[in-house]
Amino acid sequence: MHAVIMAGGRGTRFWPRSREKKPKHLLDIISKRTVIQETVDRILPIIKPENILVVTGLKHARTLANQLPEIPSANIIIEPEGKNTAPCIGLAALHIRKKAGDDIMVVLPSDHAITDTGKFLQVIKTAARTAKKAQALVTVGIKPTSPQTGFGYIERGEPVPPGTTEDVFRVKSIREKPGFQQAAEFVQSGRFYWNSGMFIWKASTILKSISRWLPDLASGLTAINETLGLPAEKATVRRIYKELAPISIDYGVMEKADNVFTVLGDFGWSDVGSWDALWEISAKDKNGNAFVGGSNVISVDSSGSLVYSPKKLVCLAGVKDLIVVETKDSLLICPRGNSQDVKKIVEILEARNLNKYL
Repeated sequence: MHAVIMAGGRGTRFWPRSREKKPKHLLDIISKRTVIQETVDRILPIIKPENILVVTGLKHARTLANQLPEIPSANIIIEPEGKNTAPCIGLAALHIRKKAGDDIMVVLPSDHAITDTGKFLQVIKTAARTAKKAQALVTVGIKPTSPQTGFGYIERGEPVPPGTTEDVFRVKSIREKPGFQQAAEFVQSGRFYWNSGMFIWKASTILKSISRWLPDLASGLTAINETLGLPAEKATVRRIYKELAPISIDYGVMEKADNVFTVLGDFGWSDVGSWDALWEISAKDKNGNAFVGGSNVISVDSSGSLVYSPKKLVCLAGVKDLIVVETKDSLLICPRGNSQDVKKIVEILEARNLNKYL
């Protein structure tokens, strides 16, 4: 079994901590370990370091290698440019097939938080058995706790096999990020689960699915495969990637395929996709305040707030439900519940060419 960790995101909703040179997965957000170090630590009990691949961009490859010394340098696969998850996964599948034949791939985002590693590993093992036995595309579904519009949703079908004690189901449909009303209907129905973005399948299964549903990508992967391990590999990957259309594996394959299963996961999952999400999973004082990252805070009659300020003293007086994030060159203040709008701030910085803040 191999793991593929996708480490190409920018983490714009975690600005001002997350920057182009050091995005969210390279930061110590949840503990003293960085997020990607925690991701690797989590999977190590069942997958050896030499069987873990990390797909990233050239800009972050050296930092990743320094943070993950246990991962062989040959296992850090560099994409010349980000083209979303389908090309990333297809490229990793080629490397696994060349290295180990038709092995199981456990595809993981680099920037999620999980509190119960034991349960997580049990779900991965169940998913791997299912992927191997049924030649299936397997995803991990998370029971929703609220109608979130930032996640895709998986509609559960019949259990597989009927009468099984394991939480494995056929997938009836996969839905893109809904509006709030539809998300509320999904949650109320009890049939829908958050799409965690974790996938498990055999290398041959995903490559066949890409060939069927994404023929242009499949053609590009064929050309890359012919040069894997040869001097022409890097130039071929650069040439092919310039021609590829960016597309997610969910939209390109999972929404169309008919051999999709889901394993239900209940292991304390969060995508830590925003400062609001960090407040949700952080320890809080008696007033619901979360002071993270060694923050030095004085709070008077204040509640429900998140503060990240490891160097400057922050004083809260008579406020509630705020997010306060301080770095050496920037200060973010917004109401808790509005941290998705941080992405808009990054877009404005880009439009104004304020690159030193990106």
